[in-house]
Amino acid sequence: MRKLKNNELERLNVEEFKEATKTPLIIILDNIRSLNNIGSVFRTADAFLIEKIYLCGITAKPPHKDINKTALGATDSVAWEYVENTEELIAKLHEEGVVTVAIEQAENATMLNDFNIEKEKRYAVIFGNEVKGVQQKVVSMVSNVVEIPQFGTKHSLNISVSAGVVVWDLFAKLKL
Repeated sequence: MRKLKNNELERLNVEEFKEATKTPLIIILDNIRSLNNIGSVFRTADAFLIEKIYLCGITAKPPHKDINKTALGATDSVAWEYVENTEELIAKLHEEGVVTVAIEQAENATMLNDFNIEKEKRYAVIFGNEVKGVQQKVVSMVSNVVEIPQFGTKHSLNISVSAGVVVWDLFAKLKL
């Protein structure tokens, strides 16, 4: 077996990405403090043709060298917008019929592997601060709370890892 070279991967260029049909999935970053995490989420969003990223609260915005370091250009391909208040954004998305999903450990949360989606709907997944998680006010507003099953000693995954796990799972459920 031979590793493929980058020019053999047949990836979209930025203009083709912008014109491509997107996965009906929005990512909301709620007060993410790590610039590297933000950049990593942009890269994941690019990989799965995500519709848009919303950066909320203290979450930094491109252009920034530390975001760019991990995004590797994905800030140019993926649509994004800064919205200061996450709660106002959630309310607006509800008005648009978007199903909102907080990725959090909470009472009565649905485990990711048990979370069923309706393919004709649009979804927004909210990832919270590295220490405090998704704000309780936001958790109280969302359509669903989904938890990533974990079996070891740690209480959580890094936000960029969580985003990769959740986005892949929802992408697979929407596309396959």
